[in-house]
Amino acid sequence: MSEVAPQTETEAPAGARELLLQTASDIMREGDIVDISLSELSLRSGLNSALVKYYFGNKAGLMKALLDRDMIGIVHSVDALMAKDMDPEARLRRHIGAMVDCYYNTPYLNRLLMRLVRESDEAESKRIADTYLLPLHRAYDKLIKDGVKQGVFRKIDPQLFYFSATGAADRFFSARLVLKHCFDTDTLTEELRDAYRAHCIDFIMAGILAHK
Repeated sequence: MSEVAPQTETEAPAGARELLLQTASDIMREGDIVDISLSELSLRSGLNSALVKYYFGNKAGLMKALLDRDMIGIVHSVDALMAKDMDPEARLRRHIGAMVDCYYNTPYLNRLLMRLVRESDEAESKRIADTYLLPLHRAYDKLIKDGVKQGVFRKIDPQLFYFSATGAADRFFSARLVLKHCFDTDTLTEELRDAYRAHCIDFIMAGILAHK
């Protein structure tokens, strides 16, 4: 396979950039990893690995683009949820369920986020925080304050709640080796996702709902 990158975007296969991102996502999801080899990416996608340099600069650029693709969808969905006319309890229940679904589909996401924040230069780390983490924190802050004001939620720290909720949703789907060695399964089935979604919603809501 030639390693000569196309000279112009019109010479690249249609949809190649999106296919590279999705293939990288599939590899990390299936392998329960936060890295890829360019040779496997090329083999799985059927595309010249030189296209990684063409579209993203290098593999690190590909990882940043994948994070952007996945995280912007989360921020938009949270913004849309906050704009709906819903009571705080129903809104939070829906959000927790969506968060579990997100980590089922992209179990590498939180680990990739932490890796890029840790390994990027200060400007890029700040960009990631400003673009994705701070909007989520502001949404949690408003949601919890609305619930406290209405007497639905206990008064809790939104920042600590963020780590508790995302940790619960993320950990289960990024621990397939634990599932394999302790529970004799490493397959993330839809049935397992649905059961864990219901568990997380009940478990987390029990900790935040005001006692009546």
